[in-house]
Order: sequence, then C-alpha cells, then structure tokens
Amino acid sequence: MRAILVGGGLALLISLLGTRLAIRQFTRWGYGQEIRDDGPTTHHTKRGTPTMGGVVIILATLLGYVAAKLVSGTMPTASAMLLLFLFVGMGLVGFLDDFIKIYKQRSLGLRSKAKMVGQTLIALVFGYLALSDHLEDDRGQTPASNHISFIRDFESWALPTVVVLALIWLVVTATSNAVNLTDGLDGLATGASVMVFGAYTLVNIWQNNQWCGQQDITYGKCYEVRDPLDLAIIAAAITGACFGFLWWNAAPAQIFMGDTGSLALGGALAGLAILTRTELLLVIVGGLFVVETVSVMLQVTTFKVTRRLTGTGRRVFRMTPIHHHFEMLGWEQITVVIRFWIITGLCVAAGLGIFYAEWVAGT
Repeated sequence: MRAILVGGGLALLISLLGTRLAIRQFTRWGYGQEIRDDGPTTHHTKRGTPTMGGVVIILATLLGYVAAKLVSGTMPTASAMLLLFLFVGMGLVGFLDDFIKIYKQRSLGLRSKAKMVGQTLIALVFGYLALSDHLEDDRGQTPASNHISFIRDFESWALPTVVVLALIWLVVTATSNAVNLTDGLDGLATGASVMVFGAYTLVNIWQNNQWCGQQDITYGKCYEVRDPLDLAIIAAAITGACFGFLWWNAAPAQIFMGDTGSLALGGALAGLAILTRTELLLVIVGGLFVVETVSVMLQVTTFKVTRRLTGTGRRVFRMTPIHHHFEMLGWEQITVVIRFWIITGLCVAAGLGIFYAEWVAGT
C-alpha cells in the first residue's frame, strides 16, 4: 500500500508543478493549439493555448512508478512493463500527431491511416508479448489470457491466439481513440480519466488482496491476474498525474494534453482492462468514452446512409462528438463538462458495484 501512495502522490506533485513549467516553456517555443474551423466558434479563442501537455502526464507517471519501486525495493513486473510500453508507445504516436500540427500550423496532424498504423503496431506488439509463454510467472500465468473476460475470464471461451490478438488490437485502438474523441472541452477527458483510473486502482488493490498467488486466501473466489499490485501502482500514478494536470487544464484551460496525452491515457486504460481480465467491465466503467465514440459512429453512419438513399445527408446530432452537440444547443462549456463528469462518476460507481457484487456472490 505504501508503494501505491508514493506512486500516486509523487506523480500528482510532479504533474502539478511540472505542468506549470511546461506551460511557460511551450508558450516560449510557440507550441500552441490549432483549432478546427468547423468546430464551435467559441473555441476559436483557444487558438494558441499550449498543447502536448500529455508529455507531463507520461513523465510524472513514469517517475512516480520508479519512486514506488525504489521505496518497495522490488523489481518491475512483466505486466507493469507491458502496460508502460503501451502507455508510452501510444503517447509517442500522439506526440508525432501533435508535433506535425504545431510544425505545419494546422488542426490536422498525422493522416488517419498513418496514425492507425502506429496504433496497430504498438497494440500488436503489446498483445504478442502479453500472451507470450516467456512471460509466465511461477504459477504459469501470462499477463494476458486467451479468454474473453468480464470480471474474470470466461473459462469455457478459450480463443485462438490470432483471434485474441485481433481483440486486443480492437480494445486498444478503440479505447485510445475514444479518449481522444472525449478530449474536446477544457478538463473533460482529464477529469473523467481521474475517476476511471481511480476505479482501476481500487480494482487492482482488491484483486491483489484476493489474489490466487497468496497463501492466506481462506474464503471467496480469488483472482487469476499476473501482477495486480504493480498494476495498482501504475493506475494510482496515472490517477495522480491526471489530478495534478487537471489544476491547469480545467476551464479556462491554460494547457491541453493533446493527442500525446489522450492516446496515452486511452492505451493505458485498455491495457489495464486486458491485464486485469476486465475487458467487458471497461464498457461500463468507461461509459462516457463509449457514448462519445458511439455518437460519432452513429452520426457518420446516418449521414452516409441517408445521403445514399435520399441524396441529402441527415445528421442525428448537431455536431459530434456529443459534447459539441450540447454546446450547439447553447449549454455553457463548463456545464457540459460538469454534467459529463457526473455521468462518468455514475458509470464508475456502477462498474465498481458490479465488480464487488460478483465477488460477494462468489463467496
């Protein structure tokens, strides 16, 4: 528990102080945000606000984790290294996207195909290593499994490795892009991430306390997870890093996380779901990210279908992702953000409630 507190607390402190330094330095370098022309007109005032703040979130998380390992005197585990690889790897893809936007002074960075290639490469390397027999522990557990999971693996649903790799690719790319879509209002994605990663910190702590690798489990159904304690440390560090960043990212934002931060956070969230055997539970805990993504998919699909059938494309929402729809209806940005945070809190509460209820039902 001490390592979790150190990792989360130090990451919060580094992010809180480091973001202020990043704002000053990025402003000096001219690393300002470009705003899409077809977005709400109220966003045009944000042009020039420093971006790529996700670099601070990533560095704060890494330093928090290293400090926690030094305090505990233990070596990093395979699951932790894989999760950090996914976190940093997705962040690097986002960094390239942000840098191109800044360098070419446009609102579009990497082309969509190039970005997907980068995400796919990171996701498949992660999936291959997570399923590799070379990373088995002394109990024969690999970081990821060949089973679909909700709160635990469905043991009867073992899948071929190729299919599992495809599913891992889907979860990683979908979640990273979902957080990226949500990052459209001051503090929206950051505040939601604090709650969701905080939830996964609790999930990992509980899984560690009821871990099948312990000898003192005398009741209840234990959890077959490779390295729950180390995953809890990283989840706590990301939670703290996002909390510190939110101080400067809340409305009116003095810095944006950019794709560097949103893709990294989405990748880490997907990695936690895969490594904790809770892929389907993520749909509930990360409900806000799901709604944001579905709104875009529904908008695009409806527009294309109606244009093909009638010649005139129709839209379900005034603008997507869905947080922009409410802006177009006249809601203040801060109102949209707070209400979406409330929705996230309800999703997190529901997810944790289901997680705990399943354990109680299994005792």
